[in-house]
Amino acid sequence: MTKTILITGASTGIGKSTAKFFQARGWNVVATMRRPNDETELTGLENVLVTHLDVTDESSVKSAVSAGLERFGKIDALLNNAGYGAWGPLEAFSLDRIRQQFETNVFGLLATMQAVLPHMRAAGAGVIVNVSSIGGKMTFPLGTIYHGTKYAVEGISEAMTYELDRLGIKMKIVEPGVIKTDFAGRSLDFNNDESMLEYQPVVQLAKANMAAAANGGYGSEPELVAEVIWNAVTDGTSTLRYRAGADAVALLDQREAQDDETFLGAMKQNMSL
Repeated sequence: MTKTILITGASTGIGKSTAKFFQARGWNVVATMRRPNDETELTGLENVLVTHLDVTDESSVKSAVSAGLERFGKIDALLNNAGYGAWGPLEAFSLDRIRQQFETNVFGLLATMQAVLPHMRAAGAGVIVNVSSIGGKMTFPLGTIYHGTKYAVEGISEAMTYELDRLGIKMKIVEPGVIKTDFAGRSLDFNNDESMLEYQPVVQLAKANMAAAANGGYGSEPELVAEVIWNAVTDGTSTLRYRAGADAVALLDQREAQDDETFLGAMKQNMSL
């Protein structure tokens, strides 16, 4: 029987590439996004259901899961991919904007798992893949809020293995490095308050580093992450974490090998901080 995957944040980048990757390999795909009426490419593919899902709206999460089940009969895999990055000095953020970051990257992920798990539990099988980041294991300047969410995803996902292993459901974490997506554009929420003069040197250096990475075309293609997600879903192992991108492998190996002072000192030196 054809298997089905539900993907959040499927309008661009990793989510869209993964939808196409699985569809090309014979899977049914529930490709969810906040503005499905704007999507044209995925809607033309066989066995793809494009439907509305806003991870910050619990009712839309439940509706999307119901629509997927009605169309394809089951959901064998869930990819929690939807998210964005809130960047800037902590003092520049209102608590409302901090809450929005956690609502999307953490509470939305939890809501989607809660909506899908009853069906996987009844089936005694399933795979959940949560997209974390190298930013869930290490940090970059001004990423306090974003990194907080990704560290949360790592802890949530690891702890879930204790609940799910006996149910036949596998939990997976994918940790991409820098990926050529629109993260620095529509997926980036940069906050700054120029009146806080003390932060401005770090702000300008961080912006310059981001611009250099974007303009230099640095990073792996989202299709690479899609392939890693495919392996995580289909390899049949209990492996929990999967790195995506040569930089992810190198940086996380370095982080694990060095103490805090050495690693953070090297990062500051490399970024001229």
